[in-house]
Amino acid sequence: MSGQSLLVPGEITPIRTVPGNIRRPEYVGKPAPTPYTGPEIQDADTVERMRIAGRIAAQAMEEAAKHIAPGVTTDELDRVAHEFMCDHGAYPSTLGYRGFPKSLCSSLNEVICHGIPDSTVLRDGDIVNLDVTAYINGVHGDNNATYLCGDVDEESRLLVERTREALNRAIKAVRPGRQVNVIGRVIESYAKRFGYGVVRDFTGHGINSSFHSGLIIPHYDSPHATTVMKPGMTFTIEPMLTLGTHDYDMWDDGWTVVTKDRKRTAQFEHTLVVTDTGAEILTLP
Repeated sequence: MSGQSLLVPGEITPIRTVPGNIRRPEYVGKPAPTPYTGPEIQDADTVERMRIAGRIAAQAMEEAAKHIAPGVTTDELDRVAHEFMCDHGAYPSTLGYRGFPKSLCSSLNEVICHGIPDSTVLRDGDIVNLDVTAYINGVHGDNNATYLCGDVDEESRLLVERTREALNRAIKAVRPGRQVNVIGRVIESYAKRFGYGVVRDFTGHGINSSFHSGLIIPHYDSPHATTVMKPGMTFTIEPMLTLGTHDYDMWDDGWTVVTKDRKRTAQFEHTLVVTDTGAEILTLP
């Protein structure tokens, strides 16, 4: 495994502005979102709007990823994604969500999720997760992926590759009539083949006009995840696999989640809609 030194918090730049003509989610400026009380099954119009939001989020993530290189700061990646979403009429969903100060999450190496973009400089050999969500036309589209920065060691490269494969296998397991626990069962059984940890306390989620609707999609085989998938249901799958334990610590910022043993972790995510025969990915560029 890479001998990189562990991450420490950097300096956070001022909050970026969003043009006044771009519609804000209802939670902006509030300590928490209003709890979602609507349906998990969406109509065709909502799904079509989510395709647009998902496409913008995927394109913004791709654009930011083009700038991943040794010497670049995570704040610069945030700037690229922020400007892309604003230029396309979308609001960066994470900006102001429960007080989060940036327009994407940048989670490097031992950071499981929710890393805050700051003055941290990318190093040769880092693995970099970008999590980007766009809000437009009243709905959200949420995706993330883990990228290689420069010359990455084989163990980390395999972790990234296999985490992407875990997501692909989970998407193929989506079928109407099945319980959502089949998703976690597929991910966990695949991860165990390589001795990877599967993060349990951070999950996939329902998404629509709400960033997080309340529907939970575990990435391990949970006997409690008995919700039955139905056509029109929209949610994310976002497995987080680790080279060691699934246990974690949180930084004092209240957001950045790191593996307790400080071993590396990778994540991939798509927003999906359940179809009559399987799943359609809504976060495609």
